[in-house]
Amino acid sequence: MHIDFAPPSKGTYNNAGSSWQLANYLEHEDLERMEKGIYTEGFFNLTDDNIYKSMVIKDIDSNIGQLLKTDAKFYAIHVSPSEKELRAMGNTEQEKVEAMKRYIREVFIPEYAKNFNKELSASDIKFFGKIHFDRNRSDNRLNMHCHLIVSRKDQANKQKLSPLTNHKNTKRGIIKGGFDRINLFQQAEQGFDKLFGYDRQQAESFDYHNTMKNSSIFEQLAIQEQQFTGEKKSEVQQSGEKVNKISCNLDSKEDNKHSYIQQNNSSDDSLLSIFSLGDGNNYNATSAEELQAQKRKRKKKKGIRR
Repeated sequence: MHIDFAPPSKGTYNNAGSSWQLANYLEHEDLERMEKGIYTEGFFNLTDDNIYKSMVIKDIDSNIGQLLKTDAKFYAIHVSPSEKELRAMGNTEQEKVEAMKRYIREVFIPEYAKNFNKELSASDIKFFGKIHFDRNRSDNRLNMHCHLIVSRKDQANKQKLSPLTNHKNTKRGIIKGGFDRINLFQQAEQGFDKLFGYDRQQAESFDYHNTMKNSSIFEQLAIQEQQFTGEKKSEVQQSGEKVNKISCNLDSKEDNKHSYIQQNNSSDDSLLSIFSLGDGNNYNATSAEELQAQKRKRKKKKGIRR
């Protein structure tokens, strides 16, 4: 999961003035999809779908109480699941869209609110989301991502909320509360895994990438060793499962072989019993005749001696 805050600029992401330029940009994909006869997704917020662009601009631009002319009026946030994560969000494009909106509403915005440390909830955050389906510079088959326009002020237009501040959980000074971006990324990732039952590998995690990017060489080596050990354990476990499976198959075949032999022996014994019972009288008659013939031979021999 890739989450980033677009840096303010003089172009599309100029957040010191009106939000109309960013809102216009976020609709550019709709025209392309409409030309192809593909459905489009409107803006959404915590409770509603298909919100008109004019309403988005009006709500964001009017929620600027006590802000100076050069102050940021809103922030742009990108929420971009990986191709593997998108596969876990549904089978069809529409299923993925609904899953994305659910994730933003149930996980991301609540965690965003919590990380200001001002006892805020999701309902205190004024935001509008717009889902995009493609990225021009990506070779991935799945590229769905979400753009968020989040007001600098809360819903009541009273508290200033800046996710770009470097203060964290401060209780003194002009800025109180601050914002913990690291914790937001971690909690948003964990919330995704829980919501969609996603089995995240270490190499996919925010902690892994953050360590590999920002930590010392010793910390990087340590986390790589952990990953290597984990992969080896997984390989050993898989090998063990394969061995057990093969052993079970061999045992099953051996049992079938013994069963077959026993059945055949049993069949042979049964056949012998049937033949013995069926030929018993003939066997006794033949034995009696043979005995009489032997007696006659003995008598003849005795007669010759006389």
